[in-house]
Amino acid sequence: MKEEVDIQWLDEVDSTNNEALRNISGIDNLSVLAALHQTSGRGQRGNSWSARPGENLTFSLVMKFGDGAYPPLKASRQFPISRSVTLGVLDYLEYEGIVATVKWPNDIYVRNRKICGILIENTLCGDSLTASVIGIGLNVNQKEFPPQLLNPVSMAMLTGREYDLKDQLPKLCRFLKRRLGHYDNAEEYVSRLYRVGTFNEYVVCSTGASIRARIVGVTDRGLLCLETEKGERLEFAFKEISYVI
Repeated sequence: MKEEVDIQWLDEVDSTNNEALRNISGIDNLSVLAALHQTSGRGQRGNSWSARPGENLTFSLVMKFGDGAYPPLKASRQFPISRSVTLGVLDYLEYEGIVATVKWPNDIYVRNRKICGILIENTLCGDSLTASVIGIGLNVNQKEFPPQLLNPVSMAMLTGREYDLKDQLPKLCRFLKRRLGHYDNAEEYVSRLYRVGTFNEYVVCSTGASIRARIVGVTDRGLLCLETEKGERLEFAFKEISYVI
C-alpha cells in the first residue's frame, strides 16, 4: 500500500463528500479531495457545515476495501473506522500542541468547544463495505463564526498562530493513515471521550426526558454505554441521546 496520500485541491465544490461519491469508481485508495470553499458542506444529523472560504480544512479521504487496499469489512462492523479517524485527528492536534477529546461518536472538542466535525459515508456491495468516504471539517484559521454556532473554536484561536492549509493537510493525512486499518483501539477511544467517567446531564431524544449519567464505554457497533447515578446501565445509538452542554 502506498505511503503517501494523493491530494487534489478544488477551488469550490458543493461538498467534498458529494464529489468523492459521484466519482468513487475512479478514485484510488487513500486519495483526498480538498476544497477551499464548500457551497453545501454537510455534517452529522443532516446539519450543514459552515466554514469561511480558504480559512479551514474541508476535505474527504477515500478508504477502499479489497483488491489490494484495506481488508474487507462488514457494514455492520464499520464503527472501528470512526474510532480510528477520530484518534488520528487527536494525534494531529496533539502534535500541534492542542489537547482535544472525542464527543461521541466523532466530533472533536477542545474543552466545551467544537473544533472538528467528521462525516463518514460508505458504499456497499451486499453486506460489505467497498469504500468509506471520510469527510472532515477542521476549524483552522477562522476566528469569527455565525451566531447560530454556539461553541466553535479554531486552531488559530487556541494557539494565536496562522496556518498554511496546504502544508497542514498532508501532515494531518499522515496521522490519519497511521490509524486507518488498525481497529484494536476501543479502550483508547473510550479513554479519549469528552466527559468520560463523570456524571453529566443527557436528554433522551425520543421522550425529551433528562437523565444524569456517566459514560462507561462504547460497543463495537458504536452504541454509547451510560450508567445512571442509580447504577442502571443504558445503551444508545447515534441520535437517540444528546449531550447538555
